[in-house]
Amino acid sequence: MRSWTRPAVPSLAALGLGEGERPSVHDVRSDARAVVPAGRTASMYTCGITPYDATHLGHAFTYLAFDTLTRVWLDAGLDVRTAMNSTDVDDPLLERAARDGVDWRELAEQQQRLFRADMEALRILPPDAWVAVTERIPQIAYGVRRMLDTGDAYTLPVEGDETAHDVLFDTTRQRRFAVGAGSRTDQAEMLELTREFGGEPDRPGKRSPLDPLLWRAERPGEPAWDSPVGRGRPGWHVECTVIAMEELGSPFTVAAGGRDLRFPHQEMQGHHAIALGATLFSDARLNAGLVAFEGEKMSKSLGNLVLVSRLLEQGARPAAVRLALLAHHWRQDFEWRPDELEAAEQRLDRWLAWAEAPDDDPSLAESVVPWLRVTLQDDLNTPAALQAVDAFTRRAPADEGSLAAIDALLGIDLLGVERR
Repeated sequence: MRSWTRPAVPSLAALGLGEGERPSVHDVRSDARAVVPAGRTASMYTCGITPYDATHLGHAFTYLAFDTLTRVWLDAGLDVRTAMNSTDVDDPLLERAARDGVDWRELAEQQQRLFRADMEALRILPPDAWVAVTERIPQIAYGVRRMLDTGDAYTLPVEGDETAHDVLFDTTRQRRFAVGAGSRTDQAEMLELTREFGGEPDRPGKRSPLDPLLWRAERPGEPAWDSPVGRGRPGWHVECTVIAMEELGSPFTVAAGGRDLRFPHQEMQGHHAIALGATLFSDARLNAGLVAFEGEKMSKSLGNLVLVSRLLEQGARPAAVRLALLAHHWRQDFEWRPDELEAAEQRLDRWLAWAEAPDDDPSLAESVVPWLRVTLQDDLNTPAALQAVDAFTRRAPADEGSLAAIDALLGIDLLGVERR
C-alpha cells in the first residue's frame, strides 16, 4: 500500500554536530527503562488505524510519539526500519460501512487517504512498509494453519451453521510466558478487557474465556477469502503478528501502540509470535498515552472526536498542532483543551520570530543541539525539549545547527512554516 511522502530530515552529523545517543525509554513489559536498541540496528512495528474514524488527535498523539523515537534513532546514526498495518477489514469498519450505506472497501480507502494526508501535514515520518491486512490474507491464513497444526489453536463451530468453524488461539496451553505477563495485567482486568474488545468470553466451547479469534469463518454478507483454514477472514491480533514478523523479523526492537492496545492486542501478538516459532516478538513494548475530550477517551461512538483535518480546515497550522501534542509526555494520558492550540500557535510565532532575527553578535553563538538530545534521550521527554528551545530562544541567536536540530528531532521546520 502506498505510504505518504517522507519529509526531509536534516543530518546533524553532516553539519559537524556529531551523533546523539540511543534513548532510554519505558518498556511496558518490564515496567522499567530500557536503552533501545542494544546495537546499531533499530526496528519498530506500530499498530495502525482501523480506517473508519481517521484522524483524531488520539491517533496523531500516538504516531507522533513513535515519530519522535524514530527521529532520535536516526540522530544516533542507527539503521532504522519501521512497519505499520492498516486494519482495513474488521467488525467496526464493516458496521460503520453498513450504517452509512457505503461499500466497506470504499470507506477504508477514503479514510486511508485522509490519514495519509493528515500524517503528511503533521510531518510524521512514514513507515518503510505500510501494509493493509487485505494485502496479506494468504500469509495470515498460513500462520493460523501452522498454529492449528502445532496444537496452539483449535476450531469451534459457528452457532447456527455446524459446517463452519472459527479458529481460536488456545491460551491454556503452557508456553514460555503466562498470559498477562507481557502486559502486566491481572485475571479480572483481562476478562473485562476481553469483553470490552469483542472477545466473547462467554462463548460456549471456548477452552478459556480469554482465547482470541484467529480466523472468523464466513458469515452471510461479510467479506471472506478462501484459505487453508476455510473461507473467512483474519482475527485482529494475528494480522499484526504476521505482518510485523514478515516485515521486521523477530524479535524486532519495539512493538508500539496506544495504551488501550496493551491487552488483549499486544499481549496476544506476543503469544502468537512464540507459537509461530519466534523466541520473542519484540525486545521492548511501548505504549503511548490516551487523549480524552469532554471527559471521555476520544471515540466516534461517543461523538467526541477532535479531527486533525478539521483543525487544519479551521486555520490551525500543522506545526502548531504538532507542538500542542509534543507539549504532553508521550506516556501520559491527557484531556485536550481547545486553548492548547492557541498556546501552541503563540509558541510557534515566538520561535519563528527568533529564527528570522539576525545574528548580530556571533560571540553569543551556541547550539540548542545538546539540550534537545539530552531531553529526548531521557524517555522522549518532549515537554522538556520544548522548554529547552523556549529558554534557548531567549538567550542566544538562531544558528544553522539549532534550526536543523529543531527540524530533525522535533519535526518543526522553522524555515518552512508560514506566519499567521
